[in-house]
Amino acid sequence: MLAAAFLAVALALPAHATIVPGRSFAGLRLGATGVQVRAAWGTRYGVCRGCPRPTWLFTYRRFQPQGAAVSFHAGAAESFYTLRAPAGWHTDRGLRIGDPEAKVTALYGTLPRAECGTYSALVLRRGTDETQFYVYAGRVWGFGLSSAGALRCH
Repeated sequence: MLAAAFLAVALALPAHATIVPGRSFAGLRLGATGVQVRAAWGTRYGVCRGCPRPTWLFTYRRFQPQGAAVSFHAGAAESFYTLRAPAGWHTDRGLRIGDPEAKVTALYGTLPRAECGTYSALVLRRGTDETQFYVYAGRVWGFGLSSAGALRCH
């Protein structure tokens, strides 16, 4: 019984996830397969209708929009991104959801900005991968990690 409880906890979206820019997102890397995503984040996800690519939405509570998503291209993860500013998410350098936008620049330098309607994405490019720092009303609202050329705004 106890082993089943630990397995259930292990197979869920992490509550306090770390983003390593250009490298990993909540323990997963770009190119991960659906099997690898389910092994890390579990099987409780919804499938986005109307998204340009197959996209899985992992939320902490059913029908609540806070959590993370992964989009696939040709069966491999092409982008990861947070949904609705999940508390406890941070980068390996200590940038946290809710921090002032100025902290992004202090930690990662001046970055190009992509306008996404009501929010912006500050884009850090490392090789062929991009990390997005989503900002809204002057604060860090979320994070993304994608292959260059994938959608930056979600």
